[in-house]
Amino acid sequence: MPLINLQTTPERKGVTRRAVSFESKGNTLKGALYLPLGAQDPRPAVIVTGAWTTVKEQMAGTYARELAARGFVALAFDFTGWGESEGRPRYVEDPATKTADIKAAADFMATLDEVDVTRVSGLGVCASSGYMATAVADSDGLQKLALVAPWLHDAPMAETIYGGAESVAALIATSEADDAADTILLGASITDSTSVMYQAPYYTEKDRGLIAAYDNKFSAASWKPWLTYDAQASADRLTKPVLMVGSPSIALLAGADAYEARTKAPLEKVWLDENVTQFDFYDRADVVKAAADAVAEFLNA
Repeated sequence: MPLINLQTTPERKGVTRRAVSFESKGNTLKGALYLPLGAQDPRPAVIVTGAWTTVKEQMAGTYARELAARGFVALAFDFTGWGESEGRPRYVEDPATKTADIKAAADFMATLDEVDVTRVSGLGVCASSGYMATAVADSDGLQKLALVAPWLHDAPMAETIYGGAESVAALIATSEADDAADTILLGASITDSTSVMYQAPYYTEKDRGLIAAYDNKFSAASWKPWLTYDAQASADRLTKPVLMVGSPSIALLAGADAYEARTKAPLEKVWLDENVTQFDFYDRADVVKAAADAVAEFLNA
């Protein structure tokens, strides 16, 4: 299948990219701002975040560029402790920190002359869907929420996914050890079975997610905040319009279904064919196009 990402298609007609930075809780975060050429300012804007452990050059950048081609000012950035951004400890998948970073990104977008501050929204892909949903629910600066291939787990779901209560307790114990922040695991690998994502598609393929910019690391300190995270909780507070783009074959369909059933927010769904997998949403050309088209239509409505 043809791929559409920043590596296989480094140029996008009608789009320009600008390196930017902003502050989040004392750390300087590095971002890439994608802008539509020839568009009249100010423009609607969207903050795009990607799957767990990823950096701005992966699916976040891909979707940001695609949305810029559809007329939006779009920001992809590296979270605190990841990629080019500052922050210690490094490589911690901490939902609270990442949610705070999204809110800081929204504040930053509001300072840009190119941005219509009344039309700034958020797009979360995979794991960052939960972070983005919380940020949109709790921030006056974000008007709409779009989720692509959403991963929205709570603690009971995490127990099922990660081998049961004993297994989860053991992982949490490793993250509570004194040296947890210094215990760095391999993120993804084809050959190393101790990696966090062993033989996972996308992350282990050099023409896809296994790029030079990808940290491919995971701090043991991540396990407690990740496994105890409740991505479902924001459903109770969310009142803004929501779009979910997915398929019957996304990685955590149960989480998307539970969130949909729980929230009272106006929610639309665009569901693709069951043959479309979680990883297809990251960079498969026809799938990214369909998802980006749906998000652009929703944000423009």
